[in-house]
Amino acid sequence: MTHSVRRIGILTSGGDAPGMNAALRAVVLSAEAAGIEVVGFRHGFNGIFSEDYVPLKKADVLHIIQLGGTILKSARCKQLQQQGGAELAATKLHQLAIDALLVIGGDGSFRGCQAISAFYRGQIVGIPGTIDNDVDGTDFTIGFATALDTALDAIDKIRDTADAFERTFLVEVMGRHTGYLALAAGIAGGAEQIICPEYGDKVDLDDLLQDIKALKRDFGAGSYIIVIAETMYPAGAQALAAEITTRSGTECRACVLGHLQRGGSPVGSDRILGTKLGAFAVEQLLSGNAHMMMAGEQAGQALLYPLVLTGDKKKQADPYLLKWQQQMLQQSETQN
Repeated sequence: MTHSVRRIGILTSGGDAPGMNAALRAVVLSAEAAGIEVVGFRHGFNGIFSEDYVPLKKADVLHIIQLGGTILKSARCKQLQQQGGAELAATKLHQLAIDALLVIGGDGSFRGCQAISAFYRGQIVGIPGTIDNDVDGTDFTIGFATALDTALDAIDKIRDTADAFERTFLVEVMGRHTGYLALAAGIAGGAEQIICPEYGDKVDLDDLLQDIKALKRDFGAGSYIIVIAETMYPAGAQALAAEITTRSGTECRACVLGHLQRGGSPVGSDRILGTKLGAFAVEQLLSGNAHMMMAGEQAGQALLYPLVLTGDKKKQADPYLLKWQQQMLQQSETQN
């Protein structure tokens, strides 16, 4: 195959996600097989500005597929958002003879790609890595499955102690603007209630208390688990738990999973997805098809999706499961 790409730059940006290393590994292995040099920028886009980069060869990535986090480190980049930042980043890439830039990250990272593309002569390709699963153009993002597994493990353990003390528990998961993780964890964990943006922009405390009261009336004292997406209650999950305790007369505790969801060894499906998308990104890059595109997967098929459309928020959490969960709550209310 003939191509004009001789040197690829790669970075991981934004919130880390389990499986980023798998994607990184696949990129390096695929590029080296094609005779392409790869350099990794450290600490996200910051590595471009500071020229903090390392050459990456097969030996450097051979045994990283099982590692969580990212060997290139990650960070937010304020300099890219400043006036002239994107143009300076493009200039740095030109000076370093980077023919193409691959960025593993989420919506914010892809906005950074769009800014740089206005000044950069090379190709830019995105690979979706975020536990929130909120990137349009791909069914799942790298890291989501592992974050779900981590949240589910916590919910299962919380159920045990909630049953033992007949308590209500709030389990807060990540997802500022979307309920993908909350819905999946809540359904898989058998939560009594799920609170996420898809059900409204705020918590209806009176309605929530009625639901708790109805369940206890029907089934007696027992556990009641509520999975809630972060930011759904402005004062925080701890404050909501205190409010529920005061008004319901039943002790409610909050468990904020926080950054625990980002860590850990990636599950098999994230290792496979990361490998597939990393390899596909390089393949399409070398064929000249991938400039300002994201390597995603839909219905099991790898495909390219325009980077400018990845943040349109058209992708929705499973409407069937959202509806079913709501129907079960309404049925319980009707019976009372």
